Amino acid sequence: MTDATPFALLKRNPDVLTCIANLSNDEVFTPPEFAARMLDTLAEGWASANDGANLWADSSATFLDPCTKSGVFLREIAKRLIAGLADEIPDLRARVDHILTRQLFGIGTSSLTALLARRSLYCSKWANGAHSVSRGFDSEDGNVWFERMEHDWQAGKCKFCGAPKTSLDRGDHRESYAYPFIHTDDPQARLAEMFGAEMQFDVIIGNPPYQLASDGGTRDMPIYQHFIEQAKSLQPRLLSMVIPSRWMASGLGLSDFRKAMLNDKRLKVLVDFPVANDVFPGVEIKAGVCFFLWDAQHNGPCELTTVRGDQNFGPGLRDLGEHDVLVRDAQSVLILNKVRAFGETSINTILARDKEFGWTSNFTDFSKQQNVGDVPLYYIRTMKRHIGYIERTKITKSVNLIDNWKVLVPAAYNGGDVVPHPIVGKSLIAPSPSVCTQSYLFFSAGSREEAESIQSYYTTRFFRFLVSLRKITQHATHSTYTWVPLQTWDRVWTDAALYEKYGITADEQAYIESMIRPMESAA
Repeated sequence: MTDATPFALLKRNPDVLTCIANLSNDEVFTPPEFAARMLDTLAEGWASANDGANLWADSSATFLDPCTKSGVFLREIAKRLIAGLADEIPDLRARVDHILTRQLFGIGTSSLTALLARRSLYCSKWANGAHSVSRGFDSEDGNVWFERMEHDWQAGKCKFCGAPKTSLDRGDHRESYAYPFIHTDDPQARLAEMFGAEMQFDVIIGNPPYQLASDGGTRDMPIYQHFIEQAKSLQPRLLSMVIPSRWMASGLGLSDFRKAMLNDKRLKVLVDFPVANDVFPGVEIKAGVCFFLWDAQHNGPCELTTVRGDQNFGPGLRDLGEHDVLVRDAQSVLILNKVRAFGETSINTILARDKEFGWTSNFTDFSKQQNVGDVPLYYIRTMKRHIGYIERTKITKSVNLIDNWKVLVPAAYNGGDVVPHPIVGKSLIAPSPSVCTQSYLFFSAGSREEAESIQSYYTTRFFRFLVSLRKITQHATHSTYTWVPLQTWDRVWTDAALYEKYGITADEQAYIESMIRPMESAA
């Protein structure tokens, strides 16, 4: 082997890993340039925790990608170690064999991704093949392991990942999505089985699968949190993963995970990309993505950076646990704190709960023609607003709210990730009496005048800016409005009046208006 031969594939243009298509929006291949950015952050963290030491010059450091797909992290680490260990291990063949057999380890998410990862790392789909750049393996797998696993079904769900049996118990001929790294109570024993010895990894890094299909519902179940929790249980020195950003303020079943992350003082660096396309071209992931560096020795504030296109905001030191959700930028925190200092009651005290009248969005037991005594029922179907009619006697939940005036607001609104953004859909005043399906939340009012005042407040940029701090996906739940203060409903509210009331400076006003699009009331 000569200096020119190992990893020759990496020197070809274009890099093959920039050309392969993603498996889905749930399993996204990491672009090499983004993997390099994460590794740069990793090396900086290692140096700061180890008196300036060079991670890539440490022949004893061990690395695990527990969810390898293309093998890009392992490949890029190998490139850096080959350069960094040149003085300690001058012989290139010996150096490559040492790195590949003793330092780099991966667990495939499927048989296909394991083959891809071996091809990237060993230049051969078999670690002991004739074309492999390593001569140190006896097995075909090398240190990139995969075997099909099965879910452990209990009460209709997998006890490890929560996957529904009805969706994923489908026989040996189809992928099980029972990822080996998280389908065990004893990850240390599982790693020993995989790699033939007890393992203690210095660095765990990866891009885990993001979610699994829900059991007949409209929202998929996140799964990436299980990889992070399992990785932490192995007690590495450093941990870095790229994941969706929606954990910061929402996500099905992520409340405990969010609380743990925000209050973990070992979270040293967090880099947030509100637009996922800035990281994964052509991929739409609502609320964007982020990567983090977790350092077992760190105990303090987190260095937070927000990236939009070619603009970097930060880094700035933040106490991530200051609130129950993460406010994504420092400027917004300053404005929020000004508003919260007034100590006012939240507007969600007059806001209805999800399914206030008990009907889902696909409810159909109503008439399109009004009969005497029927109550108008507001609903949204295929993104269009409609009014149906229902007998008052069929309304059995929240009957005390039927005769209130209401300001109806859509429970979901997308609009993309580009700023300025409207944040929420247009409101609609529903006269008394009225009801609605799950398509809407609503603010209760005592009269048309009060409803019009509430509606004027809802349309202000100030109102929608405060909503945006907690609304990270298309869904706007009751808690999304927590930080919007209650006002008096005896006037038409304007941004100018609200800016004056809360002491919002000219610079802060400009910032709000750069983030929030103007809105008019719905007809």
